[in-house]
Amino acid sequence: MQRTVKYRGCEIHVELVPTSEDMFDTWFRIEGPAHDRGVAAAGQRIKVRGGPFSSRWAYFVAEIAGQASIDVILGPGE
Repeated sequence: MQRTVKYRGCEIHVELVPTSEDMFDTWFRIEGPAHDRGVAAAGQRIKVRGGPFSSRWAYFVAEIAGQASIDVILGPGE
């Protein structure tokens, strides 16, 4: 199960991997127009810790983790 969310000019790609009935591990990947060379994980899948999650919660925590990562990379928004 996959979903893409746009945030501050970047895309957060969320992927859910089933672990048991109705429970999922969740991964996210950030794609954007340009990546800073100091950002080692740009474009690579990152697993969200603390799972497994229900599908609704898995999408939520991956989106929040992706947004926080983008905020760190781009700096504070206006």
